[in-house]
Amino acid sequence: MEFGILLFETIYTVIKQKLKDYQQLMKLNLSMLVVFSSIVGYLMVPEIKEVQISKLVLLFLGGMLVTAAANATNELLEQDTDALMKRTMTRPLPDKRMSNKEAAIFTGIVLFVGLYILYHFFNPLSAFIAFISYLLYSFLYTPLKKITAISVLVGAIPGSLPCLIGWVAATNHMGSLAAWTLFILQFFWQFPHFWSIAWIGHEDYEKAGMKMLPKEGKIGQYTAFQCVLYSAVLIPLSALPMIAMPETYSWISFAGLVIAATWMLYNSILFLKDTSDLKARKVMFASFVYLPLTLVSLILDKFI
Repeated sequence: MEFGILLFETIYTVIKQKLKDYQQLMKLNLSMLVVFSSIVGYLMVPEIKEVQISKLVLLFLGGMLVTAAANATNELLEQDTDALMKRTMTRPLPDKRMSNKEAAIFTGIVLFVGLYILYHFFNPLSAFIAFISYLLYSFLYTPLKKITAISVLVGAIPGSLPCLIGWVAATNHMGSLAAWTLFILQFFWQFPHFWSIAWIGHEDYEKAGMKMLPKEGKIGQYTAFQCVLYSAVLIPLSALPMIAMPETYSWISFAGLVIAATWMLYNSILFLKDTSDLKARKVMFASFVYLPLTLVSLILDKFI
């Protein structure tokens, strides 16, 4: 009996650790927020009057798997770099808890299944855009981080494509301002978001040879000014949903977007006045608030 209990506990511990490793490999928390934007992109389509839970589940699953593949590829390519940084050195690959072969097999399976779901249950165009997003993130943005700060600009493209994928999954087209509305908002949001994170973690990034700030080093106010600039742009862009889809969106979504953008701008201005890690952290937290508030505002406005 004692042997059976001990065996069960051992198996349970191994499985629990393995699931934790896969969770780290696919960056589960980050992936869920990214995929949520694709759900909102799907629901923003004016023709979507009633929510089909089965469609949302399939879109979420397909997007989650493709995003997981991109994150896993990123960790495969950056495992030596990850080993140099405190916040990433305990990931399964740099910590040698998982082999490259296992990670590569996992990546190939989830990428194929995710793309198949989008292709089969939605349309080929949504699967194609998802594949392009995977390629941009994995094989352009990832290596560029060690070469130039333009990597943030490149990374903002695949970071914004999930919401477009959601729209295309519902419509099979992307040839309108309405289709690009959430993409544009999310694209500009990413700059103060990533630069505030890069400012806080600059020492780690520098140790790993990554060029993540718009100007080399934590010197001067250039990075903070850029955060102010991009945050400010988000305020007039808040009117995009009403301009692109006046029959669907009103002051409710506009108010939510303006409040979120103003909060980001306010904290960016504080960062410009005092370029400390504390103020950069407040910009980062404001950016964490902006995206969910924006996404929820757009959903509420349509369905209340």
